Amino acid sequence: MVKIVKKKKKGLRTLRGGGGSSVETSSLRPQFVEKLPPCIDNCPNHNHVRAILMTIAKAEELEKPKDKAFEEAFHLFMETTPFPSVCGRVCPHPCETECNRNEKEGAVAVHEIERFIGDFALEKGLVPRKVTSEVKEEKIAVVGSGPAGMSCAYHLARHGYPVTVFEAFPKPGGMLRYGIPDYRLPPDILDGEIDRIIDMGVELKLNTAIGKDIPMDALRSEYKAIFVGLGAHKGLQLGLEGEDSTNVFAGTDFLHRINAGEEVDIGDDVVVIGGGDTAVDAARVSRRFGAKATILYRRTRTEMPAIDEEIVGAEEEGVALEYLAAPLELYTHNGRATGMKCQRMELGEPDASGRRRPVPIEGDTFDLQFTTLIAAISQEPDFEGFDDMHEGRDWIKIDDHKKTQDDGVYSGGDDTHLGLVIDAISEGRLAALAIHESITGEKSFPEPSRLGRILADKMKLGFYDEKARVAPREMPNEDRLKTLSAEIVRTISEDEAVGEAKRCMSCGYCFDCGSCWSYCQDNAIIKPPIKGELYKFKMEFCNGCKKCAENCPCGYIEMH
Repeated sequence: MVKIVKKKKKGLRTLRGGGGSSVETSSLRPQFVEKLPPCIDNCPNHNHVRAILMTIAKAEELEKPKDKAFEEAFHLFMETTPFPSVCGRVCPHPCETECNRNEKEGAVAVHEIERFIGDFALEKGLVPRKVTSEVKEEKIAVVGSGPAGMSCAYHLARHGYPVTVFEAFPKPGGMLRYGIPDYRLPPDILDGEIDRIIDMGVELKLNTAIGKDIPMDALRSEYKAIFVGLGAHKGLQLGLEGEDSTNVFAGTDFLHRINAGEEVDIGDDVVVIGGGDTAVDAARVSRRFGAKATILYRRTRTEMPAIDEEIVGAEEEGVALEYLAAPLELYTHNGRATGMKCQRMELGEPDASGRRRPVPIEGDTFDLQFTTLIAAISQEPDFEGFDDMHEGRDWIKIDDHKKTQDDGVYSGGDDTHLGLVIDAISEGRLAALAIHESITGEKSFPEPSRLGRILADKMKLGFYDEKARVAPREMPNEDRLKTLSAEIVRTISEDEAVGEAKRCMSCGYCFDCGSCWSYCQDNAIIKPPIKGELYKFKMEFCNGCKKCAENCPCGYIEMH
């Protein structure tokens, strides 16, 4: 006969049999509770990272051809972003920053897989899926063909809207085309992903500057809604006498000229001021033109906002980095700048950005000579023709639904704040969904996720085998400087993409490891007859022993 002995701990009891053995049970019962993995939570666009990786990782086990899995992964990307090839190259991949795999041997290389899937789709000519086949009557105008504008146009086209994109420059792409060197983002890759959007029925009008060639009022009268994505192409000035010299450039202007194919004589000694991606790109481009290049930055390497891989690349290519120094005075002769006096700095208290404020060291200066000076300290939009959309030094203000103070006008990207490419893509997408919602009344704008975030301390990391992160395949240093267009990093192979996807731990969601089923001694776990389907509980057999929850490696099972 079995006797029930109550214990003091709430919800627990012990079953004792005649042989003296005991099994601790509980009134709690297991539940499947999906969690939000850090990769998705940390991506500004909330791309479906986990589903994408597991689609690739589980393909062989589910007897699915690799190409089919890659195609499914592409369509998962396309639900949120039309630029996987672009972002796989230029995004600083915040999805990897807090990847739980960092607690083992390193984050999953999500950006490498995104790039691979993007390139696979371009090679195979894959076509995005539309949400509807209906062609709506309401026409939408998009001002600017940068990542924000084209993302907005793409998502509107998916929902059946006729979209016209107006671009001031001769080619589309905005800062993607005119602000990023070819060795990081080849033009054919950018063209391929933009052409795919155009092929969805989006009309593109180039060399058409809204606010100059066509007034905004003309758009207001013809289009149901307008998205403004001007970008930030205007470089800020240093505020020093002599910076109007013919050999002093803003970083954005310098890169724009190079990417537009203009001849720029930089001489043999270039100094770049700044610590962001534009500064690093300008210095690396200068090296490819045979010049010595020095980056002058007023803080330390730790505070540099540029992507770390790009800083490392600059160092490998011989770019000199002069930290804790700032320009103080320019020396000029016959309309050209010849050098400058620089001020040594030290770091003080943190400023509004959270970085320690650079403070001048009194009396500590030095001189630098150069043939060209590039100021890449920051950038801003050109608001000519859009004066009514901002006030003073403020940029365009938008609400949570990306709507401006003007009825029917939305905005996003660098004309609202400087951010990452993926920030602009996200804001374009959200604006498109907000426009669709305002026209149809259909709930389209996404609500914040209610899922709890899953971190490594709630997982069983020991379950997962150690697997080295895929190594980037880079061009040898000696070959990099021979051409401006040669891409430094090559896309990983199919096998490497599959292997890297298998490093994903499926944080917060079942990946059919079978641990719960294996540890359950009471047959309370039903193993699915078809691989890929979810497990189920047979609660009438469960005694609350908690072994399924305690041994679930991804944290998907909770006791309640």
